Amino acid sequence: MTSSRFPYHVIGTVLLLSATLIASKITAERSTVALAQPLDSIPMSLGGFSGTANPPLADGVLEQLKATSYLGRRYRKDALELDLFIAYYAGQRAGESMHSPKHCLPGAGWEIWNYDKMIIPAAGQEFTVNRYSISHAGDRRQVLYWYQSKDRIFASEYLGKFLLARDALMHNSTAASIVRIVIPDERLAVNEAAGFASQVILEVQRSFGR
Repeated sequence: MTSSRFPYHVIGTVLLLSATLIASKITAERSTVALAQPLDSIPMSLGGFSGTANPPLADGVLEQLKATSYLGRRYRKDALELDLFIAYYAGQRAGESMHSPKHCLPGAGWEIWNYDKMIIPAAGQEFTVNRYSISHAGDRRQVLYWYQSKDRIFASEYLGKFLLARDALMHNSTAASIVRIVIPDERLAVNEAAGFASQVILEVQRSFGR
């Protein structure tokens, strides 16, 4: 006698697809939320670093990014340089959600050879952010990035999609930002970037009105 196995994987797939469709419908009708302070109000002097503005993004890049606003700067402290990029989305909808560096970096020719996380302390709390090691044509760097909304900071893209649908249902808002810091692949640079990231977290919170 042949026993039949319950198709849990089929049910799981159906539930995932259903959740995705529901989230898409919900977020398609969300209101947008303006920042309390614009991103360019983030200080040029931050955490001992001095900043300069990066050139504006090309129209084609902006079309793919679909962000409400963004900030691109290069900060320097002694011989160390780091690159800060923040993209803010006032209301995410289908085709306008935040782009993950996990996909964008390989598309730009960078190889991600190590996926890791690190803890960033800020305002008496500890936040987990992504820490990727990347390389391209002999150039090795590290990338710190996280997602930040008015009420939370998180590293996982999958958690982000769940929280997006939850916030749409409960708060009629899907406003959030992605924050990325690129540094040389050096231990001193990572330590300095952690302190810098702590200041950036506070500044982004201020932009959200916290």
